[in-house]
Amino acid sequence: MRFTGAYTALVTPFKNGALDEQRYRRFIEWQIEQGINGLVPCGTTGESATLSHDEHEQVIRICVDQAKGRVPVLAGAGSNNTMEAIRLTRFAKEAGADGALLITPYYNKPTQEGLYQHFAAIAGTVNFPLVPYNVPGRTGCNLLPATLGRLARECPNIVGVKEASGDLTQISEVLEQCGSIFCLLSGDDFTVLPILSVGGCGVISVTSNIAPAKMAKLCSAFAQGDLESARSLHFELAPLNRAMFLETNPIPVKTALHMMGYMDLEFRLPLCPLGEGNVVKLRGALRTAKLV
Repeated sequence: MRFTGAYTALVTPFKNGALDEQRYRRFIEWQIEQGINGLVPCGTTGESATLSHDEHEQVIRICVDQAKGRVPVLAGAGSNNTMEAIRLTRFAKEAGADGALLITPYYNKPTQEGLYQHFAAIAGTVNFPLVPYNVPGRTGCNLLPATLGRLARECPNIVGVKEASGDLTQISEVLEQCGSIFCLLSGDDFTVLPILSVGGCGVISVTSNIAPAKMAKLCSAFAQGDLESARSLHFELAPLNRAMFLETNPIPVKTALHMMGYMDLEFRLPLCPLGEGNVVKLRGALRTAKLV
């Protein structure tokens, strides 16, 4: 499995404290209609840290069912508990997802050897395409290129990485270590075009929640060698990318989707509503982009 193009890190809509299945299905359908290349349920943007085990499984199951094989589903299945990550990964496979996205163990702060053993244990237990997710700013640990290279060589079902370190030198070294068939995905909307330029496959995007067609077109234009269009879309999306991180993700993107009429404005603590000043900035960015 090679995950290419623009994948949306899906927001999870809530209503009265529970998953809003109707809105979630409608939102997934809109994403597919807009030309998104793939879907990622139960990531950071989906408030996965606040979902119960039953809700986590429900969100993945609904996404797979609604997609109906039209686009790949890369299901969030990571944990800082290796046995829990194995359980979630096994569920994602049984539910019909196309692969599992596995965040590096947060809070534990494992060594590089610990990170290797964590991902190798999952890969050795569940025969399923796996994509580690490196986001040091949230987890407190950094999955280094040498460790990824070792995993890529020794665990053939570890097929790629979502890279959100923001370090373009490190990101380039990932492909140097792992080879050109390894699927390097941007984990920061700001770095999509730079990552594509060194051989990346695409992006797992926050911004594509609100602008799926444009993010998919950026990736498609680059793949077709239309660098002028890709560059133009990169700069066109830049103000929206900034707006999506006015405060902690997914607060701005969920607020934007509420402004666009796609879901209720409901978070789970410890996330809380966007500050008033940033609401004004966000609405201004959406108006400029003609999304509201």
